Amino acid sequence: MIKWISNLISSPQIEDNTANMKPEVHEHKKNNIESVSNKFLIVGLGNIGAEYVNTRHNIGFKIVDFLAKKEGINFETVKLGALAEYKFKGRTFLLLKPNTYMNLSGKAVQYWMDKEKIPLENILIITDDLNLSFGTIRIRQKGSDGGHNGLKNINLVLNTQNYARFRFGISDEFKKGKQVDYVLGDWDDTEKTALPERLEVASEIIKSFGTAGLENTMTAFNGK
Repeated sequence: MIKWISNLISSPQIEDNTANMKPEVHEHKKNNIESVSNKFLIVGLGNIGAEYVNTRHNIGFKIVDFLAKKEGINFETVKLGALAEYKFKGRTFLLLKPNTYMNLSGKAVQYWMDKEKIPLENILIITDDLNLSFGTIRIRQKGSDGGHNGLKNINLVLNTQNYARFRFGISDEFKKGKQVDYVLGDWDDTEKTALPERLEVASEIIKSFGTAGLENTMTAFNGK
């Protein structure tokens, strides 16, 4: 949530014959390690409620909704949000829409990270950004909250700001004193026409994050 929307939303060798010994790894443990490294939590930030569905501030929800619909998967109501599971190239993407409203987003992120044993480097948070022109993409591996209450709460709950975030520009084309109305308003006709292509790119970013890695994804998509 943006600041001005506070209420909405080596141990020594023992015997010579141990030199070539390898640590034993039980198969179930090995598989568990692999499954953790190939699992990603993609969190689209937004506000719940029909009145917010098509608003600029809900672009995080809209992006994960787009990917889910495109791939024919459904969201299920779960603790602290709605969750959809998407499998692609050996990776599992958990698409999460928190139901906590923006300023409590960290609670849902922490819960699902712990429950699914997902490491911090496999988290991607998707938010809107007033400081970027419409549809502009900016992906970073860490950073401040930038005045966004959703990121602010995630930073507080996780006690770090070293996680990947994907900012989607919504521009700042509003008159003085109309920031809240603008952010919580619907897209204009020009934006609605351009959104499908932008959402397509956004869905590719999610897949690239899990398959090509963050650095490659930043190189390929930033500024696009």
